[in-house]
Amino acid sequence: MIYACMTIFMTACGKEKTETEAAATSAAAGTLTPTAAATPMTTEAPTPTATNTPSPIATFTPTATSAPTNTPTPVPEEKEEIMAAKLLYQGHASIRITTAEGKTIYVDPFMGEGYDVPADLILITHGHSDHTQTQLIKTKNPECETITYKEALKDGTHQSFDLGYVKVETVEAGYNRNHNVKDCVGFILTFSNGATLYLSGDTSKTKDMDHMAERELDYAFLCCDGVYNMDTKEASECAELIGAKHSIPYHMIPANKGNGFDRKVAESFNANGRIILEPGEELDIE
Repeated sequence: MIYACMTIFMTACGKEKTETEAAATSAAAGTLTPTAAATPMTTEAPTPTATNTPSPIATFTPTATSAPTNTPTPVPEEKEEIMAAKLLYQGHASIRITTAEGKTIYVDPFMGEGYDVPADLILITHGHSDHTQTQLIKTKNPECETITYKEALKDGTHQSFDLGYVKVETVEAGYNRNHNVKDCVGFILTFSNGATLYLSGDTSKTKDMDHMAERELDYAFLCCDGVYNMDTKEASECAELIGAKHSIPYHMIPANKGNGFDRKVAESFNANGRIILEPGEELDIE
């Protein structure tokens, strides 16, 4: 009986030793020896619990602009100033204008000096001989243009001409027994610096003058001979109606008298910002 017990014990020990050695061998080989399957267990994620985790601390990362610099404030570029056109009063109704671009404009050539500069533009207000002596202009540039009352009143409508260096607008003139509104014009010139100049031509008060104050004109030349056109009293009323910054009397005596200028007549013309020009004097249109 003792022998039988020892045999059972040795058998059991041998079995345990065999299983232990087998397990060791499997571990050394990197494999697992299957064992009896256990009842699978459901793994639950742990329930988070309140903690006293400190809030993240805000940090400041310095940048290159944080440090003060001595960078100078940029100075805006100044716009290039456009020079003013220059007007030469030649006498009577004759005017020569040199624009900022160097273009030469003649208006109603008839009297005075200064016709030696080549013409780029010739303006004629009407057909009377004291406004149309274009042969006085010694030379004309190849692209010279002439705008007479005929081109200005094409199809019975007052025309406008944009030449780049000047914009020419035609307006009414006439309204008296010597000058028919259908055959006469005045001119409003706008130069590249924005300055504006009204030349009345031979006329009395016109309907267009009622609206000229809206234009805020810079200069207005008004005829005032009182023989063929309005006199200085009516011209002064027109100057007030037009409201230009500066008003200038011209065509102040009949063409057959002297050099077309009369100081007494000029001084009887009353207007705000009045300028009196004698033949040969110049004016900057600004």
